[in-house]
Amino acid sequence: MKYTIDKQEKYSLLRLHEEKMDSSVAPNLKSELITLHAEGVKNIILDLSDVKYTDSSGLSALLVGNRIFQEEGGIFVLAALSEHTVKLIKISQLDSVLNITNTAEEAIDAVFMHEIEKDLKDRDNR
Repeated sequence: MKYTIDKQEKYSLLRLHEEKMDSSVAPNLKSELITLHAEGVKNIILDLSDVKYTDSSGLSALLVGNRIFQEEGGIFVLAALSEHTVKLIKISQLDSVLNITNTAEEAIDAVFMHEIEKDLKDRDNR
């Protein structure tokens, strides 16, 4: 699996450099997401701008990522999805479950908004 990771203070940006997110890529993607989470990354942005095709195993990897980061109060944001991937997510009725943005920049904004909202909630609960 070809990818790059840009680690920032509030998030990590994982860019997948694959045309297909299928059974040949999905297990490695799941492993990488689990590893990042274990290393203490709270918020992740998955930039899929290079991905043209996604199948059910790719979708499964996205759901695993979404679950593990949200369990800890973080956010998992998908950015720059192909038309095919968006259609698959909508057909699967996961568009209301997954955080999807048009660009990585919008995803970064979503992470910061999530952090602000979390901080406000934590302050209110004290």
